[in-house]
Amino acid sequence: MTKLLLLLGAIILSSVGYVRSDASDHRYKEGDIVPLYANKVGPFHNPSETYRYFDLPFCVPEGVKEKKEALGEVLNGDRLVSAPYKLNFREEKDSEVYCKKKLSKEEVRKFRQAVEKDYYFQMYYDDLPIWGFIGKVDKEIKSDPSEYKYFLYKHIEFEILYNNDRVIEISARMDPHSLVDLTEDKEVDAEFMYTVKWKETETPFEKRMDKYSMSSSLPHHLEIHWFSIINSCVTVLLLTGFLATILMRVLKNDFTKYAQDEEAADDLEETGWKYIHGDVFRFPTRNSLFAASLGSGTQLFTLTIFIFMLALVGVFYPYNRGALFTALVVIYALTSGIAGYTSASFYCQLEGKSWVRNLLLTGCLFCGPLLLTFCFLNTVAITYTATAALPFGTIVVIVLIWTLVTSPLLVLGGIAGKNSKAEFQAPCRTTKYPREIPPLPWYRSAIPQMAMAGFLPFSAIYIELYYIFASVWGHRIYTIYSILFIVFIILIIVTAFITVALTYFQLAAEDHQWWWRSFLCGGSTGLFIYAYCLYYYYARSDMSGFMQTSFFFGYMACICYGFFLMLGTVGFRAALFFVRHIYRSIKCE
Repeated sequence: MTKLLLLLGAIILSSVGYVRSDASDHRYKEGDIVPLYANKVGPFHNPSETYRYFDLPFCVPEGVKEKKEALGEVLNGDRLVSAPYKLNFREEKDSEVYCKKKLSKEEVRKFRQAVEKDYYFQMYYDDLPIWGFIGKVDKEIKSDPSEYKYFLYKHIEFEILYNNDRVIEISARMDPHSLVDLTEDKEVDAEFMYTVKWKETETPFEKRMDKYSMSSSLPHHLEIHWFSIINSCVTVLLLTGFLATILMRVLKNDFTKYAQDEEAADDLEETGWKYIHGDVFRFPTRNSLFAASLGSGTQLFTLTIFIFMLALVGVFYPYNRGALFTALVVIYALTSGIAGYTSASFYCQLEGKSWVRNLLLTGCLFCGPLLLTFCFLNTVAITYTATAALPFGTIVVIVLIWTLVTSPLLVLGGIAGKNSKAEFQAPCRTTKYPREIPPLPWYRSAIPQMAMAGFLPFSAIYIELYYIFASVWGHRIYTIYSILFIVFIILIIVTAFITVALTYFQLAAEDHQWWWRSFLCGGSTGLFIYAYCLYYYYARSDMSGFMQTSFFFGYMACICYGFFLMLGTVGFRAALFFVRHIYRSIKCE
């Protein structure tokens, strides 16, 4: 088992740590060619809508080469090609012309549309990112957009810092005085040039990425993060302490009352949660779907823990291109056996017979909606000719991973779960016929209970959600994974506790159908997160357009669905532990 875990860790680390290992070998002599790749262009406010650099009519150099990319880079929408600039090590250049071009009317119109949408470009120099805008709009306090003037930058100034034989930092500045007027639909002569300046620095190579990491660790950002955590902790401690006090006192009274009832006359009628001891462990309806949900939720929980482990050891440093996507694909494939084992084992405990059908349901429960969403969004990306459209070869690789790794491990886990012969541990015998559930007020139905269960965990994480969204759906860098891990632990604790509390109140009302209710209440935080997506899109971001909107809501629906399954599993497991504990503490006849 230890060797298996070490092998799993080695596979994951080798899969996601490729950029750092390559970059650590970059040493140069004066005049050496340092790799510069143009990556993509796109509207600044639409992070998913990116296009190849040369989709815009820039000067295309001779012998353009595409960089061979890893799986995660392709999934991230990176499409690196050799850039038109020559930035040799420690060679300075002053306003060197690399291209003279006569822009046609169509090319001028294409550039103007890009400038109007705030297009930016991204390049990589020795694996260091370079950003810049391709042009600017001169509004001159004019309210009518038809009177705006549009300009294309034609002079880029690179400033590069080096330490001995290594590149440490690079920045790009667009010359605001060297412009091409794109306002009118007419042919324009453009002379593109660039300047390169080198400066020495004492910053060691190992710390060259700290510049990007520190942007999310600035004092005012850290203050907000810690305030968020302290606020969440205080809120959680107060509310959970309050609920714990009530539950402990009520349960103590219940145990005392039931003990006295047992010592008194036997003809006293039982009330409350003890009254339904013969029904509380009656297996839920749709047991195959229930077991599959637990299996998928357990796998996603394991996946999240592994991702946090990699993040905390520093694998996901800024601009490690595609590392997170690579980790997600690899870890999800390797942990599918956990889903198969958990689902098949629990399904057999629920006296299910069609374990093969249960395994198929487990394999499709999360991947099915994700596949349908991907097919639709990939079609949209192909229509837009965006870099988010996956090449056919990448799709084949993902299908092969699912066929040769995910599916076999799922089946092996299912077989192991089926053969585990584990029996469901129920402290009380289940009666042959279920008791009738008494009429309950509206606020004790499933939807109001889910609303109450989801609000408290969501209130503990909503401040941190903004920074995560600004990183995933924007250009902000997020690197304080330790704080995020603390927030995740708070989320798990609160979800478990609020589900236990609501399960107790449900049983006290003599409603024994708690299995699905506990799962739905635990997972309801995922619905709150999706509701926050609506707020973020319309109130906190400037995203627009059909492609960006569909990508945002489509993939966030999949992520929130994953949270629903994961937190639903946490809620049910906590409720199951609690129910077993209280019924084990009394004598059930």
